[in-house]
Amino acid sequence: MQYITAGESHGPQLTAIVSGVPAGLAISEEQINSSLARRQSGYGRGGRQTIERDRAVIASGVRFGRTMGSPITLVVRNRDWENWSERMAAFGSAPSDLVREVTPRPGHADLVGALKTNTDDCRNILERASARETAARVAACGIAREFLGDLGVEVFSYVTSVGDVALPEGDPMAAAPTYSPLDIEFSEMRCPDEGTTEAMKAAVRAARDAGESLGGTFRVVVTGLLPGLGSYASGPERLTSRIGAALFSIPAIKGVEFGLGFEAARRPGSRVHDPIVLADGGFTRSSNNAGGLEGGMTSGMPLVVTAAMKPIPTLMRPLDTVNLDTLEVEQASRERSDVCAVPAAAVVAEGEVAFALADAYTEAFGCTSMADVKASIRAYKQRLRTMSR
Repeated sequence: MQYITAGESHGPQLTAIVSGVPAGLAISEEQINSSLARRQSGYGRGGRQTIERDRAVIASGVRFGRTMGSPITLVVRNRDWENWSERMAAFGSAPSDLVREVTPRPGHADLVGALKTNTDDCRNILERASARETAARVAACGIAREFLGDLGVEVFSYVTSVGDVALPEGDPMAAAPTYSPLDIEFSEMRCPDEGTTEAMKAAVRAARDAGESLGGTFRVVVTGLLPGLGSYASGPERLTSRIGAALFSIPAIKGVEFGLGFEAARRPGSRVHDPIVLADGGFTRSSNNAGGLEGGMTSGMPLVVTAAMKPIPTLMRPLDTVNLDTLEVEQASRERSDVCAVPAAAVVAEGEVAFALADAYTEAFGCTSMADVKASIRAYKQRLRTMSR
């Protein structure tokens, strides 16, 4: 299963094409659009979210609510396009009052992209480098979430820190699968603890007043996975590689940890590795410090992965930069932006993890039809049962 996106932040639309989806999968537009709405929510978002009301329109690959086995096209319209149609026109001459972006923002793709592509207008870079593109990803990954859900696999996320405000957790590997999804979804910060949510909101307000932005950390949890997805045979085939790459592809993600992550480096082996036991007729683990992955493969335990997001580069009190025209020091440009988008990034990460896992499932069990996928999974489960007798 693969996807590709196209479109600019202020262009007419974002487009995603998903291929490798088995035929016969029931698709819910409501579920996909629910994820798009969750991506737009969260305390600390900027003015763009009041303009856009993201909804995905499926233009191919689905008939009467089920996939046909052909590529699926999803379109998300940009309502702000009407305000940018002259400045972002595909053809014709640039308007006489066009203002080029010549003061690149530190921490953004602006300058390096301009140097790479030999342009004197950072608008050509920032339109595509913008996190607005992740709306198309969430739409595409909604197909993967539908696929996993049909196989009994659930994916959710929650925010663990914003700035220096952190969720107090004893053993996060044990606690992660037990948090209530309702507590997370009803929190404006996607944090399952009400007190921590309020402290995070206060930190965001303080950052807004100071013209600052805030990053943070979030965790993605997946339950119901079969053991053995992925591979130990080569580096690129390991799910640690594939999920890590998927998460690092999200703008502003600067760190990824599986299970204990860096904490494992501080512990002796006896307090890191998970003892193997037999339970309910199969192999399992008595703890989950590995976060559900061993040797680049799923262990059958809940997948637990944590990611760190840097603060958004656009600041209302900009840092210094160099003007591309004059080569003089100026303040960096300002785009309409968020103060904190960690809750939104967590929703995008849910989709990216889901897509990597859906790809691993189709790799292991086929992608022709859902009937064949489920038959292959039944045979696999039966074989696993015989091995533990």
